Amino acid sequence: MKLLLTSEGLSNKSIVSALLELTKKPFNELNLAFIPTAANMESGDKTDWLIKDLIVLKKLNFKSIDIVDISAVSKDIWLPRLQDADILYVEGGNTAHLMYWMEKSGLQELLLEMLKTKVYVGVSAGSMVVCNDLALNVHKYLYDENVEEPQKNDGIGLVDFSIIPHLNASEYPNLNVNNLEKIKKEIQGVFYLIDDNTAIKVIDDEIEIISEGVWKKFN
Repeated sequence: MKLLLTSEGLSNKSIVSALLELTKKPFNELNLAFIPTAANMESGDKTDWLIKDLIVLKKLNFKSIDIVDISAVSKDIWLPRLQDADILYVEGGNTAHLMYWMEKSGLQELLLEMLKTKVYVGVSAGSMVVCNDLALNVHKYLYDENVEEPQKNDGIGLVDFSIIPHLNASEYPNLNVNNLEKIKKEIQGVFYLIDDNTAIKVIDDEIEIISEGVWKKFN
C-alpha cells in the first residue's frame, strides 16, 4: 500500500519527488484518475484549488488524466476507469460528503485491494478519509465546514492516525498550533497537523514526513 497524503496536492518539488519515488515510473508513463467528489459540496470560485490542481497535474505531463466522480456515475462505469489508473488522486472539499460517497459507492470496500497495485494521492479531504478518525466534531470550528451527511467519525482506516490539513492557511484563521493545543483532546488518537507544503508518505506501515513547510504531531 502506497499513500501520499497532502494538504494541497503536489505543491512543491519535494512532494512531487515523493510521488515519483512511490510510482517508480516517469509520469508520462502513468494514467491518473482524478476524483473530484468532495468538491461537489463546495460553492464559489474553485480557481485557486481544484482547477489549480488540475493545471499542476497537466504540467507534470501524465500519460492521461481521467476525471471520475464516484457520486455521479454507477459502479460499472467508475470501477473500470479506476482500475485503468496507476494513481488515484482524490481531491479536497467536504470531508463528510466524500466519506459518504466512498461508502455508498462501494469504493471504500475495494480500496485496499486496489492499492496493492496503485498509488493513492489525497488532497485535504482526500487525505482525511483514509484515516481512522475524520475529526468531524472540530470541522466547523477549524474549517467553517458544514457536515450535512450522517456524522460518522469513522474514516476508511488505512492508517492509524488522523490528519488536520491547512495549518496556518489564511482562509482558516482558527487553524494554528496554539488552537490545536487547546482542542487536541477532542480528536481521537494520534493526529498530524500539516501545512500546504507538507505531505505524509506511507508505504505499508512506514511513515515519512515530506515537508518544505511546517507540521506537528499530536497525542
